[in-house]
Amino acid sequence: MDLNTVAEVISPAEVGQWRPGDAWLGGGTFLFGEPRPHLTRLLDLTAAGWPALTVRDDGLEIAATCTIAELAGSGYEIARQCCDAFLASFKVWNVATVGGNLCAALPAGPMIALGAALGGTCLLIGPDGERRVPVAEFVTGDGTTVLGEGELLRSVHLPAGALRARTALRQSSLHPYGRSAALVIGRLDDDGFTLTVTASTRTPYVLRFSVLPSSEMVQVALAERIPDEAYVDDVHGSPAWRRHMTRLSAERIRRELSA
Repeated sequence: MDLNTVAEVISPAEVGQWRPGDAWLGGGTFLFGEPRPHLTRLLDLTAAGWPALTVRDDGLEIAATCTIAELAGSGYEIARQCCDAFLASFKVWNVATVGGNLCAALPAGPMIALGAALGGTCLLIGPDGERRVPVAEFVTGDGTTVLGEGELLRSVHLPAGALRARTALRQSSLHPYGRSAALVIGRLDDDGFTLTVTASTRTPYVLRFSVLPSSEMVQVALAERIPDEAYVDDVHGSPAWRRHMTRLSAERIRRELSA
């Protein structure tokens, strides 16, 4: 979709250039998806030259401008599974970015699921400097984040220990090529068992257990930690169905990782 109110594109962009009416431009697949008459200028991050993926001793640094295709080819199975959850064409994979998916803050965003499930941290840069926020706390609601005026997402860090952990993923949709209505990821490592719920809820929910829990413990935790009103209600699934699929997926994940 044309953004016919945009009169200028700044490339490369810097934090200090921000003014009212601006928007950060990454892949643009979400930005250009609907009318945005309040925008007058785009700040192009793709020309910043950030390395897409940086492997370090403490984990993996993923630039906000890293494309889904680049992340899918990183060699990490859980990352590939989350990329597959897009159910998008290769054209989208080669343009859409990790940062864009996070900043769109849609419940079904699989990059939100990946970052939250692996204990990822967002590096944010703004007029007042840098700060780090857990991915699980970055999204505050359907389409809303903690980003302040003029602030941008620079990268996401996934810790090495979480990348080495055993993981299992379950995705539910109303039809084979539909948007995720429930995306649940389990992680088993030396710190215990972590269950992350996204897509079915407006914000990520991360449940941690010191040991691999029983089926009853998982179901009680899901019922107590996730209120009924947290489940999404739209054309992709009713709250009751999403809640059911979340709990069913959680049990299947627990069984897989207990094997």
